[in-house]
Amino acid sequence: MRMTALLGGIALAAAIAGPAPADQPIKLGFITKFPVPFFATMENAAKAYAAAHPGVEIIYGQGASATDIEGQIALIESMVTKGVQGIAITPVDPTVATTLDKAVAQGVKVVLMDNKIPNWKGQTALATTNNLEAGKIAGAYLKSALKDGDTLGILEGVPGVPALDDRVNGMLEGLKGVNVKIVGKGETDCQEEKGINVAQDMLTANPHLVSIYSACGPPAAGAAQAIKNAKLDHRVILVGFDFCCGEAEAMAAGIEDASVAQFPAKMAELGVDALVRAIKGDKVESLIDSGAALVTKANMDKFK
Repeated sequence: MRMTALLGGIALAAAIAGPAPADQPIKLGFITKFPVPFFATMENAAKAYAAAHPGVEIIYGQGASATDIEGQIALIESMVTKGVQGIAITPVDPTVATTLDKAVAQGVKVVLMDNKIPNWKGQTALATTNNLEAGKIAGAYLKSALKDGDTLGILEGVPGVPALDDRVNGMLEGLKGVNVKIVGKGETDCQEEKGINVAQDMLTANPHLVSIYSACGPPAAGAAQAIKNAKLDHRVILVGFDFCCGEAEAMAAGIEDASVAQFPAKMAELGVDALVRAIKGDKVESLIDSGAALVTKANMDKFK
């Protein structure tokens, strides 16, 4: 009796974890962080992928904010309950790993998008911008525009989120060789309003501030608004990251100088495709780089 139960359990586990037959419909979950155009673009790309692959069904979900950990956990649990075979997710915080572990234990494959979860080994693949290298692109631009003794304020995203930290660390690496004084850092949670407030505080404390770098798109647009509101008698060099959420307008107005564009549609497409292939039993690369590029007023039309 015990042996029969044991063999039955092994067979069930194998059935859960084994590859899906080629002609079997595949059901996926697709979870993004919070409502901004970047993640809307990712979701639209996933919908386009599903439309082009009739055997793929995708359930969509999104957190309410850049710190909505409980919301993402609830979405993961709900999708597992609905019987998804895989989840593609932009993890809002490393603490969602515990819930993803439970999904993986039930045979659900996980592809992370946009950012990794440090030291977590449960993912099948990570589809992302190499944020450290992309940050270096921003740093190299600032290096070309700044000189020794110039000042820089940094608008952080959500400290502790590896992708956002990499954007700052990469920028600092790219900036090496110019002795720039960092006069302030501020957490923005990737929100425009917080970007306005942090940039305004920096400009008040440093009336002759030379430059600002933002690790996310919405705070970059917020910084542009703060610069405009300040009515300074000098230009502040403003460099953002994401090229979204008002950055194009700030660049067209001559307030924002440059941004680092990611390719969210490509990221989503590569992530979903890797998940589908993994479910079918195909080998996929563990790290999939979706690329990044510098955007300025001269080439911005190519990135709209």
